[in-house]
Amino acid sequence: MTKKETGTLLSFRPAIRVLDATLRDGGLVNDFRFSDAFVRALFAADAAAGVDYMELGYKADRDIFDEQKFGKWKFCREDDILSVLGENTTGVKLACMADVGRCNHVRDIGQKGSSPIDMYRIATYINTIPAAVEMIEHCNKMGYETTVNIMAISKETEKEIDLALEMLGQSPVKAIYVVDSYGSIYPEEMRVIAEKYLEAGEKYGKEIGIHAHNNQNLAFANTAECTALGVNYLDATVNGMGRGAGNCALELLLGFLKNPKYKLLHILKFIEAGYMQALRNEGAVWGYDLPYLLTGLFNRHPSAAIRYIREGRTDIVNYMQELLDQE
Repeated sequence: MTKKETGTLLSFRPAIRVLDATLRDGGLVNDFRFSDAFVRALFAADAAAGVDYMELGYKADRDIFDEQKFGKWKFCREDDILSVLGENTTGVKLACMADVGRCNHVRDIGQKGSSPIDMYRIATYINTIPAAVEMIEHCNKMGYETTVNIMAISKETEKEIDLALEMLGQSPVKAIYVVDSYGSIYPEEMRVIAEKYLEAGEKYGKEIGIHAHNNQNLAFANTAECTALGVNYLDATVNGMGRGAGNCALELLLGFLKNPKYKLLHILKFIEAGYMQALRNEGAVWGYDLPYLLTGLFNRHPSAAIRYIREGRTDIVNYMQELLDQE
């Protein structure tokens, strides 16, 4: 992958891959309690729209997380996937996220031949990169595609990011993701970061991806910026559904991309059918709001904003001061 392949806003790159993370990042909003009808309808919409990957949820460790407190997509058991989606005969590949320290990969990730999952996405912080590499190697050995999300990079130093990219570049991972976990990175900063990742990708033969959060209404802008630079793996969710302020909206991304394989119409039909509104009616809350703006502005984990909203607070000025006092 070189910068010669970036093209223009009126052209497209065949190398681009779009991943719908609605069930996974969106599952953080409603404890992964999506109805089977919702999942089937979303899968059909993704297939018709030309989406390349659909991320089903997490492969969470059942010894750590109580299965009674979450829906099935927190654990992504192979039997559950098959019972809901059946045999996958579409062009959409199925992905699953595995968090370092929260997944028993040796026990729960078996051979690809007996699984409907095509790709595992390893999520890691900088300080757990060695464990992430071990998980990548295991999944690769089992026959899966692999990507890796280096989370919360806005909190890391340039030297730490360089070291992480070197270690992951030498692993068998297929793609390395830029992840703006706190929604705090501006496009001009994202440009510098993406170029660093792309340089490592060119050195080691890796694809680069982008997973953006919308605390400052910049998830789509940052994704578009990365796409223009040559980042090929693009995450998005329907209506931007995701933890806190949410993510880059899939409908925005498909409208932006010029590849004729992507058909926005089918995602619009899914939205028009009322599936997303039904989630909101059931109490799911996500999207840009003042509390998330402030966590993004001050480069903080969104947990503080989640608590603020959950407690029904309206003292936004006091809340801002609390964040400032944490410095």
